[in-house]
Amino acid sequence: MSDDDADPLAPDREKVALLREVAGEVRGDTSESEQLAAIVYRLSDLYDEAEETTPEDIYRATRHIVNVKQRGTLARERNRD
Repeated sequence: MSDDDADPLAPDREKVALLREVAGEVRGDTSESEQLAAIVYRLSDLYDEAEETTPEDIYRATRHIVNVKQRGTLARERNRD
């Protein structure tokens, strides 16, 4: 099998470490940075051989993270009225 045929989602400790490092660096004091860090960290699970994660799982987790943020924002705005 050539490098071009290699599974792009094969376990890769270096990718896991890099993505988790990036997640740690982008995590900040804002809810948006927390959101982004959570998504990047979840993405790293794709390459972690100890995790059983699929791209579909990542999509659902990302959608959930965004939905929670939207509900929280909408709830705050309703409470201001």
